[in-house]
Amino acid sequence: MAAIEHRYDFVLLFDVRDGNPNGDPDAGNLPRVDVESGNGLVTDVALKRKIRNYVGLVRREEPPYEIYVKEHGVLNRQHERAYVAIGARDASTGDQKKRVGGGETVDRARDWMCANFFDVRTFGAVMNTGVNCGQVRGPVQLTFARSVEPIVSLEHSITRMAVTTEAESEKQGGENQTMGRKATVPYALYRSHGFVSAFLAKQTGFSTDDLALLWESLAALFEHDRSAARGEMATRGLYVFEHASQLGNAPAHALFDRLTVARADGSVDAARAFDDYVVSFDGAAPVIGEGIDAAPNIRLTRLA
Repeated sequence: MAAIEHRYDFVLLFDVRDGNPNGDPDAGNLPRVDVESGNGLVTDVALKRKIRNYVGLVRREEPPYEIYVKEHGVLNRQHERAYVAIGARDASTGDQKKRVGGGETVDRARDWMCANFFDVRTFGAVMNTGVNCGQVRGPVQLTFARSVEPIVSLEHSITRMAVTTEAESEKQGGENQTMGRKATVPYALYRSHGFVSAFLAKQTGFSTDDLALLWESLAALFEHDRSAARGEMATRGLYVFEHASQLGNAPAHALFDRLTVARADGSVDAARAFDDYVVSFDGAAPVIGEGIDAAPNIRLTRLA
């Protein structure tokens, strides 16, 4: 697989309607919020989880697209697989074989992990827990997503027409109802920034095929992640700045600042749809697939 030769920065826009995009376990699983500004938050970890889930689904978690960090996973088991694969551990007994140069063995194990696990070579990983496979600094990083405007967090009472135990049923005289709570955001548009380093990609083996799969997963981030708690969520925009070199042709923040999201003229006071917003670049509709003013060596592309 060919290595990537360019630096990339990207803006991801997604929205939620009548759902909880990312509950905070320290706040009764209410939607995460910046307590000073009132803007909603979705963690980078939550976004990476959805990318991992998508890749695992469409590539069936087969090498080289296995997923390292997954539900009910035991990380050291994967490290042990690496040692067996490189011949540093006996596959039948699990005993450590005689090692020649501990550092070299760790490097080989780390390379095996990168070659087999998509999320290791994409996001990086700390793999020196127990069985040491070293550390990997991933070429792809994401920020927290932040809502464009302050959010309103609502709580709703819900009823389940069943109880858990016979004792509860007897106590209610056969009514068998259980009350609960559900938190939602009526509507919010979120924005996250991402970065892809060509230099780090060469170290992990992150390839052009991996990059295409990353764009695909971001465009379809919520299509196979439905749940009653999350309501309606959808990717609304994926804007990619492709630099002409590995080093890059402009600072990421300078590009991000020029891509703005604002309320559309005549929109209602309370936004309830993506059409209530306008995305613009330097005050106009983004010019797609061409060199942009003040940075002609950067190509702006909308992938979703």
